[in-house]
Amino acid sequence: MYPSISSSPHKNRPTPHLPGRILVTLLALVSNSALWGGAVRSAQSDGPSTIQVAKMRQPSRDSSGTSTVFRKRVIVVNVPVTVLDKRGSPVIDLSEDDFHVFEDGKRQPITYFRQEPLPPLRIGLVLDTSNSMRPQMDFEKDAATQFVDNMLEGQNTRNQIFLETFDETSNVLQGFTPDPDLLEAKIKQLKAGGGKAMYDAIYFACKNLMMKSGDPENTRRLLVLISDGIDVSSTHTLDEAVSMAHRAQTSIYVVGNAPYGYSNPGDKYLNELADDTGGWAFFPLEREVGADLETGYLAHSQINDDGSQNAGLGARSGIYTAELLEHLADALEDLGRQLNSQYSIGYTPTDQNLDGTYRRIKVVVHRKGVRVRYKNGWFALAQQ
Repeated sequence: MYPSISSSPHKNRPTPHLPGRILVTLLALVSNSALWGGAVRSAQSDGPSTIQVAKMRQPSRDSSGTSTVFRKRVIVVNVPVTVLDKRGSPVIDLSEDDFHVFEDGKRQPITYFRQEPLPPLRIGLVLDTSNSMRPQMDFEKDAATQFVDNMLEGQNTRNQIFLETFDETSNVLQGFTPDPDLLEAKIKQLKAGGGKAMYDAIYFACKNLMMKSGDPENTRRLLVLISDGIDVSSTHTLDEAVSMAHRAQTSIYVVGNAPYGYSNPGDKYLNELADDTGGWAFFPLEREVGADLETGYLAHSQINDDGSQNAGLGARSGIYTAELLEHLADALEDLGRQLNSQYSIGYTPTDQNLDGTYRRIKVVVHRKGVRVRYKNGWFALAQQ
């Protein structure tokens, strides 16, 4: 707000006489100049944005010479980028010159490039609690608790996590919070049930939580989904779930929990969810564990501890053990490292029209032997 003339400490000082039109014009120019400067600062210093729309006000004159104001939107799209080497370790020594960003095939000017401090995370931890998850539920709870601790370290963390489970329906057990103790208490109470509505859970999480998680311009939004990828109960389709994730500017990181020796058709859908939203797919239980009795892992045709064979489980089955399930915790820890080592790149689209279309994004990194992950598009909407 600007002070009124009556608030000046020099109340008795005579006001210079100016023609009315000149005085009005000067006041308009001063006001517009301040608004212009404020908009520029918002666009440049508020930090990375998912879709940032800065409203610029510029002075103009009508035919009578009176100063008027019009607005101009400047859009900045935020693209969190993860770069990994051949061993899967984050690459953290890249500069802005190593990146090129394209939208619908056209190279875009980079507005900002940041590695730290990164925007805070808004994470949805989505756990499959259907009946098929019963054998590994206890270990999944331990792994999820460890992940929460890692992502909410310190009392002053800016990250927040919500907890959602799904079986035949989806349930939000805890909304966004930075309190790990609150989340861990809810995780310990989890029990397996029936049904499996994975797509509905993703759709609901993106529409009702991610899209209402505060200003998207200063956060990184993602879902961490732990499931075998099978869906038998949803009213929404895979495409609808992905489309809602796009609208909510949310990447999906999936952790498949089907064991080695299990031919799992759900892996295909987990890969699609990750690829189509710019996330990442982890399958920590794919690797074969030694078939000796010491590990306790017994697959089809291996000897059971009562001397019989495991043929009753079928060739598409396997038994979980502590050693095998440790890979789940390792995968979540690896995910945390990736999120803490991202690059935040903002670009100003050459096409500034908010026409509701979906714009495809491509990020090229000029470094051999690396893998790159990023969100692959955004909806050109005024409200995100």
